[in-house]
Amino acid sequence: MSAVIKTHPVVAGWLMFRCPGCNDIHTIVVGDGPAPHSWNGDMVRPTFAPSVLCTSGHYSNLHKPGAWCWCTYDAEHPDDPLKFRCERCHSFVRDGQIQFLDDCSHPLKNQTVPLPEWVDVD
Repeated sequence: MSAVIKTHPVVAGWLMFRCPGCNDIHTIVVGDGPAPHSWNGDMVRPTFAPSVLCTSGHYSNLHKPGAWCWCTYDAEHPDDPLKFRCERCHSFVRDGQIQFLDDCSHPLKNQTVPLPEWVDVD
């Protein structure tokens, strides 16, 4: 099995993995830095703690109720939707498996799946 995580090409202490739940890349800080995660050091069967939480749009804790978000834009412009989504992805990554929690907004909530192998896309 090939690596499922990758070190950030520019910033030391940042790791990236492809999330099959929201079809995006999640970046986490390990070691020193703001809100660091612990990591078992394994590139193939990683374990991170605490949980990984990624939010965007109206799921963000910075969003003010009633304010514009990507969902409202898409509803107002059905013929010209944005490529962005309002989303909440919350998981535990343990032993190379990603366990999606019940507060996720995507279809893999409450499921556990293997982290996909890292494939560079140019």
